[in-house]
Amino acid sequence: MGELQIKRVYETPATDDGYRVLVDRLWPRGVSRERAELDLWLKGIAPSPQLRAWWGHDPARLDEFRRRYLAELNQNATVDELSDLAREHPRLTLLYAARDPRVNHAAVLRDFLQPHVDRKEQ
Repeated sequence: MGELQIKRVYETPATDDGYRVLVDRLWPRGVSRERAELDLWLKGIAPSPQLRAWWGHDPARLDEFRRRYLAELNQNATVDELSDLAREHPRLTLLYAARDPRVNHAAVLRDFLQPHVDRKEQ
């Protein structure tokens, strides 16, 4: 299994990003497809529209958001697709549009995915 990392889609793509996957449900404002340099847009792994609207990226709601999003991920078949990609590529970069690198769903997703991928390899 390769390395999992997260990065804002607004940051300049780098050669060491590896396989770049946008994990937002909505396309990021002001970013062209060419500038994003994605390998895949995996909308289905993002939080549900209802959960995203409830959370609103409020840091005070992060713990509850994490609990609810993890519950969604445990029922999401797209996790297997993303896990397979993580095993196939030496480095997988999960791209997100949120401003805060600590308060975003991609950080929760990365933390969820790492042990899930490790388990499947054994």
